Parts: sequence; C-alpha cells; structure tokens
Amino acid sequence: MNDKKKKNETFEWVKALLIAFGIAAIIRVFLFTPIVVDGISMMPTLEDGDKMIVNKISYSIGKPDRFDIVVFHAPEQKDYIKRVIGLPGDTVEYKDDVLYINDQAYPEPYLDAYKKEITEGTLTEDFTLEEKIQRQTVPEGHVFVMGDNRRKSKDSRHIGAVDIDEIIGTTKFVFWPMNDIGLVD
Repeated sequence: MNDKKKKNETFEWVKALLIAFGIAAIIRVFLFTPIVVDGISMMPTLEDGDKMIVNKISYSIGKPDRFDIVVFHAPEQKDYIKRVIGLPGDTVEYKDDVLYINDQAYPEPYLDAYKKEITEGTLTEDFTLEEKIQRQTVPEGHVFVMGDNRRKSKDSRHIGAVDIDEIIGTTKFVFWPMNDIGLVD
C-alpha cells in the first residue's frame, strides 16, 4: 500500500512538472519571450546586455505605432531591436537633426540627452526617404526603423524598410540588470 502511494505521488509530481513546462513553452512561443540587447545601436535608451521581455501578441491583434521599440528578424539572420519611425505611407526626412514625418516636425525626447553630449555635427545626418530606400513613402506592409544611437546603428537607412511580418513583437520592459529594471520609452 505504501509503495503504491509513493508511485502515485511521483506520478503526480511528474505530471505537474510536464504541465508547467508545457505552459512555459506556450507562453514563450506565442506570448512573451526574453531577448538580450546586443550592441550599442539603441543607446542611451537601451544598453548592451540589457535583458528585455518581447510582447509577441501585441501585433497579432494590432499594428506597430510610431516610436514603438520593436524586435524583428533582420537580413543577417539575427534579431534587431530598433524604434519605429515611419509607418506605411509616411514620408520621412531628417533636416538639421529634426525628424519630419509627412512634412511635420516631430520631437524625439528619447534623444535629448544624447543630443546634449554632441559637440560636433548632428546626431542624425540629413536624409530623405528617397535617398535611403529609393521610395518617396514607406511601402505598404512595412515600417522604417532606426536605432536611437543614430551614428552607430544599422537600421532602415542601411537595410531598407522592414516588412511588418518580420516583426516578432514590441518591447518596453527591461528585467536585467537590476538597477535598470522598468519600462523604457
């Protein structure tokens, strides 16, 4: 009788662990997944080595918004983290370190601290969308993305507009290192 009770208890533990692993796998594959920031292209907003949570469900029920930080599959067979600047149909231009979308100036408060550190030149070079992707507007089904560290970011200025289907999800929450835990803009 005692032997049967031990076997039953062991079976219950194994079953509970399998269910827990199954739920964790479903959450990771379909809902949320961790990602590590690799490089300096999103500084000062994100630091190299920051660990973040990617929300995978946000774009299965909606579309990217301007200035979202997104994770997407890049042409180099790795995932990039960048900020959405242009949405489908937008014109995008930089002139004198000011972002113009559809001929309207947009503030970028997340760059203010970096701009103050610049002693020579501008953070973002002047350009038009046509110069970078040979189109006047962001194509339908695509977004134009840029890293916050404009001088050292490989983004849509180099790889072209990003297909919305390549976007894994949006990320706003840093969970490591401990002193950086919280939401980012």
